[in-house]
Amino acid sequence: MTAVSISSLEVHRGEAHVIHDVSFEVPEKGVTALLGRNGVGKTTTLLAIMGLLPATGSILVGGKEFVGMPTHRIAQTGVGYVPEDREVFSTLTVGENLRLAERSGVKPRYDLVFDLFPDLRGRTGQDAGTLSGGQQQMLSIGRALLNPASLLLIDEPTKGLAPRVVEDVVEALVKATADATVVLVEQNLWVAAQLAQKAVVLDQGMVVFAGDMETLANDPDLAGKHLGVEVR
Repeated sequence: MTAVSISSLEVHRGEAHVIHDVSFEVPEKGVTALLGRNGVGKTTTLLAIMGLLPATGSILVGGKEFVGMPTHRIAQTGVGYVPEDREVFSTLTVGENLRLAERSGVKPRYDLVFDLFPDLRGRTGQDAGTLSGGQQQMLSIGRALLNPASLLLIDEPTKGLAPRVVEDVVEALVKATADATVVLVEQNLWVAAQLAQKAVVLDQGMVVFAGDMETLANDPDLAGKHLGVEVR
C-alpha cells in the first residue's frame, strides 16, 4: 500500500525555484531514502511535506492533502520530524526537550526512547547544549519517536558524526524504523543502504531515479551518475 503520494510538487524558496514537478510514492511500512547531491532539494521536499514551506501540487499522506495545511495540523495527524542539524533546545534539559514533544491524549514512549538511546536515560537533567553531537542527534530522533507516528521524516541523521557514532545511530534507527513509514534524507549511501528499501534521487529539483535501494547501491555506474559517489 502507498502511505505517501506526491505529485506535481513545486516549491520556491524566496525567488529560487527549488522543486520542479516532483512526483513519487512512499510505500507503507518501509524506509524510502531521498538522495542526491547537496542543494538538489532533498531538505526542501521534507519541509514542504511538513508544511514549513509553501508548495503547489499534491502531497497525500494517509489520504489527507497536506498542501495548504498548517504545520501544527500536520504534526497532529501523527507526522514525526527530525530536522537537519538536530535543532535541540540547547538551554533546556534533555527531559524538558522530550516533554515538549509530548502530545495531549497520547502516552509518551519513554521506554522505547531510552531503550534505543541508553545514553539519554541518565542525562534527563543535563542541558541539551552540553551533549555531544551524537547525543544531540539521539535526542532529536528520540523526540520524534516519543509518540507513535504515522510517518517519520528524518533529515541527515548521521551528518557530522564520527564513524563509531554513525554505527550506533544506524543500529538504533534499524530498530526504530522496523514497523514505521519513513522518508529519510541521507548523504551517506552506505547508511541509506542499511536502512532503506526504496530510493528516490533528486537532481536540480527533479526526480532522476525512483526504484529499489538495492539496485542503486549495487550499481556503481548508476550511483556514480546520480550521486557522484563510489559504491563501497
